[in-house]
Amino acid sequence: MKTDTIFVTGTDTGIGKTVLSLILIQHYYKKEMTPFYIKPFQTGCRDPYDTDSDANFIYNHIPQLKDKDPAESVIFCHTNPKAPFFAARDDNDTVSLEAVETKMAKLKQSYNPLIIEGAGGLMVPITANILMIDLIEKLQARIIIAARTGLGTINHTLLTIDTLKRRGLSPSGIVLIDSPTEPATKEMIKENIEAIEMFSHVNVAGVIGNIENFSNIDSKYDHIVERCL
Repeated sequence: MKTDTIFVTGTDTGIGKTVLSLILIQHYYKKEMTPFYIKPFQTGCRDPYDTDSDANFIYNHIPQLKDKDPAESVIFCHTNPKAPFFAARDDNDTVSLEAVETKMAKLKQSYNPLIIEGAGGLMVPITANILMIDLIEKLQARIIIAARTGLGTINHTLLTIDTLKRRGLSPSGIVLIDSPTEPATKEMIKENIEAIEMFSHVNVAGVIGNIENFSNIDSKYDHIVERCL
């Protein structure tokens, strides 16, 4: 059976990609599948066990991963909260697509699907001549866009979709993620969805609101995942 590869990208940094990745992984475990989470480029933390590590967050809220090692999900980890190219350079290190591809090929032998979380958005530099979108294109991954619910999301989301289309790529779905500290009004969310769908001709799968218990996320979000797939 062919392994499905899903790439969760964002319209910006701090969008909620990790929360969306968590929902995806929980969804697949409920379907008795064998998903695997990958954060190829983790920046802004000392190691995969840091409190700021996305992999550590995922592993802490998935019962099936409680005794597993989050370092298995991180390929490159760098201290400064910057684009992977600059964070690696600060640490006198380099990153490569080859290492990511090798890791993916190995994981595909045991897991399905692979859930890959990008760093920032599509145009974030991985190396001096490779952007995040280049990695997505090379992996031939299914793309899910995480976007804000509030002001500015129309512009950022449409630009993200346009960038994908210029490469001959299309998102499988768009998920809006509300801010727990600055939630958008229902009217703004409705208008933002209308504008995104009207100008991009891509459906918004749904909206993820405030989540109180990340270890047991409400099944009401299952339909959002299904609409993306």
